[in-house]
Amino acid sequence: METLEFRFDSKPGVRPDHPALCGVVGSGNLEILVKPGDQPGCCQVHIKTSARGFGTTWRAVIGDFAASHPAGGTAIAINDMGATPAVVSLRLAQALAEYQGGAR
Repeated sequence: METLEFRFDSKPGVRPDHPALCGVVGSGNLEILVKPGDQPGCCQVHIKTSARGFGTTWRAVIGDFAASHPAGGTAIAINDMGATPAVVSLRLAQALAEYQGGAR
């Protein structure tokens, strides 16, 4: 397992008090937990992945997400079992929507 930590500036979004969980840990998939973070203009991301050596790819995918979604004020934990960048992007958007109340 490899552990990665990233922090990106992002527009502040809705900050509910409850966390949101999306996805499942399994082959080719991942789970994402979104909860309130401690910096309103920042998205903090902690990743545990079975796919070692893809830090640059993770940085690009999470950076694109933080730039295109109001993820400021969040702390995101990702448990990955080899998800593709497209699946990561989809799950991030789903988890943030659930967290912010838009995926009900």
